[in-house]
Amino acid sequence: MAEGIETETRSERRPKLSEHVVSALRSQVLGGEFAAGQKLPTESQLTETFGVSRTVIREAMATLAADGLVESRQGAGVFVRDRPSLAFGSIGQEIGNKISLALNVLEVRMGIEIESAGLAAMRRNNAQEAEIQEAFFEFERLLALDEATGRTDFAFHRAIAAATNNPFYVEVLDALGSRTIPCDITSPWGTESVLTREYQVGLQREHLVILSAIQNGDPQAARDGMRAHLVASQERYRKRLSGQQAEYMSGMDR
Repeated sequence: MAEGIETETRSERRPKLSEHVVSALRSQVLGGEFAAGQKLPTESQLTETFGVSRTVIREAMATLAADGLVESRQGAGVFVRDRPSLAFGSIGQEIGNKISLALNVLEVRMGIEIESAGLAAMRRNNAQEAEIQEAFFEFERLLALDEATGRTDFAFHRAIAAATNNPFYVEVLDALGSRTIPCDITSPWGTESVLTREYQVGLQREHLVILSAIQNGDPQAARDGMRAHLVASQERYRKRLSGQQAEYMSGMDR
């Protein structure tokens, strides 16, 4: 009986068709495939392109308009706004190379990702669960080859956000960007002390706890695992700050 209830709940939470259209068009607009002021394809063209009804297209257009990406002009069609922007679109531009900013980003991630892990445990479908697993094992493969794992680390967290079936979780992570992952060599906070194999093995153990909870459909365990993972990252950064302070004080004593 419990399995039937879980199956029913997960099927009810499948992404709507309009969300697929919104995601595709949002990427095209922000990626510059549609220039500012350019008219989008007609409703008929979009129904053919995406294989959906006019109602789905209209719902998608309403969402994009609410996001501030497009505007409808009566009798003329739907156009890309001159300055398209998303609610979180400027977050990534604020990231610098200070550890204090890294701690700020982690605080934001905690507010987003703890709940996203819980929702993923409840809402993920088979394909989304597989995507989370694939990111986990790709991290493992790269670690064995002693290659950078940052992008795959980000992919793991992004796949969890996508499994909430709420596009705004993905939007926030995309705005923060993969450079927020400290074990990525391109991160402004990645140093040799962070990029050790021991450090990354520890991350992978934390990832496994989260993955197992999501696979088991245990939202509270998923939240707890993600909280422990991000708190551990905070502590690692705080230790780096303490190390910098100790180094400074040692220099003063000379």
